[in-house]
Amino acid sequence: MSETPLTIDNILVPELALCRVPASSKKRVLEYIAEQIHHRDETLSETQIFNNLIGRERLGSTGIGQGIAIPHCRLEGLDHVVGVLLTLEESVEFDAIDNQPVDLVFALVVPKEATSEHLELLSQLAEKFNERSFCDRLRQSEDANTLYGRMTAQKG
Repeated sequence: MSETPLTIDNILVPELALCRVPASSKKRVLEYIAEQIHHRDETLSETQIFNNLIGRERLGSTGIGQGIAIPHCRLEGLDHVVGVLLTLEESVEFDAIDNQPVDLVFALVVPKEATSEHLELLSQLAEKFNERSFCDRLRQSEDANTLYGRMTAQKG
């Protein structure tokens, strides 16, 4: 496969960068992610996405600390990687490794076959989210356009 390498910039679409999402729980965050992906591509099953995200969380929380979570799963029948970026209205309990509640979420849904690409994206995300000033800029985004621009390294 000689396609462009997968980067956050080319998997995240502006419609899936959402600011100040109201969510009362980890479950609600994952439901919201599934709804948004389904809304964007109705061929994808909201229930299946949600179940796969929950299934992955059961293996261990995707809360990576410092208020950040990277929920992810594989999805049968998907032919491209889908990214969803959320800032939450209020932090929610996410069973994160540092026990801190989460308010910054980047979800990844990848084709069932994608393995090395999937891991590469997770490591890119972890690297970006390791930078506190970058996370602060995301959290301070007033609207979805700003959030998308900051995540994809466009000015803003």
